[in-house]
Amino acid sequence: MEQTIFDHMETVRGITEKSFKRIPEEMADIIPEGFNNSIRWNFGHIAFVQEKLVFGISGEEMKVPMNYERLFGAGTKPADWTEPPPSFDEIASVLNEQKQRIKTLLRGRMEQKLPSPFTNRGGITFYTTGEAFLFGFYHEAMHMETIKQIYRSITR
Repeated sequence: MEQTIFDHMETVRGITEKSFKRIPEEMADIIPEGFNNSIRWNFGHIAFVQEKLVFGISGEEMKVPMNYERLFGAGTKPADWTEPPPSFDEIASVLNEQKQRIKTLLRGRMEQKLPSPFTNRGGITFYTTGEAFLFGFYHEAMHMETIKQIYRSITR
């Protein structure tokens, strides 16, 4: 089952990575009416949150750039940025590299208890590394849908 889960991660992340190739970077920072965040923010947020769900709450070292939490953490938005965001290429590289680090860390450890239970902003509590990791699939898909909605709104 573990390999099936890793294969599913590759599928989900593959969809995300393909979107980078389809969306021109010049559209990355447009925030259409009705949205709080941009396409760039959503991609960066996917990277940051997956990093936190797999590495951060497990007590492992997070390897996304230090500014990702300030730029892409929960509750952030581009209107509040005081520093330039990373390029699409940088975010794409972080997302791609993250897959292998997740496999390396989680192989054989899906049932491992977290140092302490983690409750997300939605009120869902995770007790194991696998629970937090699997929630990341839902989170990523939800933000990919937002990216699609923003893109459609821009290109209408």
